Amino acid sequence: MLNDESGRQAGIARLISDLRTGKVELPSAQSAADRLRQQYSVADIVSFGEPQALKEAIASAAALSRFFTSIDEHMKKAERQT
Repeated sequence: MLNDESGRQAGIARLISDLRTGKVELPSAQSAADRLRQQYSVADIVSFGEPQALKEAIASAAALSRFFTSIDEHMKKAERQT
């Protein structure tokens, strides 16, 4: 974020907006994964899914997991300090 106050406020507003967007978009991705999990076996997904698409989905899910795990760790640390 920028150092000046107006830039900082604009950055915070953008962050809040992006978090709200993520709050809407992430459950959609989770729902899509849940549908796959409920309708198909892992063996069928591996056998009939497009390997490149699966690799990209796995990489995205792993990146999301690392990102939100990091946020969770920081939140827990902040909670312990209060």
